[in-house]
Amino acid sequence: MDLLRLLVGAALLTLGRRLFWLFVAGLGFVAGLRLAGAWFSQAPDWITLAIGLLAGLIGAGIALLLQRLGIALAGFLAGAYIVSGLLELLGVDPGATAWIAYLVGGVIGAVLLSALFDWALIILSSISGALIMLQALDLTTASSTVLFLVLVVIGVLVQRRIGTAAAP
Repeated sequence: MDLLRLLVGAALLTLGRRLFWLFVAGLGFVAGLRLAGAWFSQAPDWITLAIGLLAGLIGAGIALLLQRLGIALAGFLAGAYIVSGLLELLGVDPGATAWIAYLVGGVIGAVLLSALFDWALIILSSISGALIMLQALDLTTASSTVLFLVLVVIGVLVQRRIGTAAAP
């Protein structure tokens, strides 16, 4: 499953702006994996994967059919995921109040993506993609921090370059 997470992370890192539906689907997939892993920890891996894929398909459908809702949903999921990933990367365990941090991160992500769609999408998808890749690689904190920053910069540059090349 780590290879799948690496592929999803790389896709979000480089194509999140270009393929908005992929961004929402990827975040839905990762959120589905995390929730299924937490709620059904004794279940076989295929059930966790199926729940992740279903959540990803629902996210893609929302992004394609209900764009405004898709934008808010993507921003919320990205913000919550980024807060969760950064806390994990920094070794901080918020304990029972974790849901407050995720909620605040989600609201900030939703507002940012709704207000500043283009740049917010590039930045949120680059950060999300980098975090997903790091979690799949399971590196030490010091090396993961450096790699995280490098991946985010690469993601922003690649997506900006793709966006500039695609513009008329």
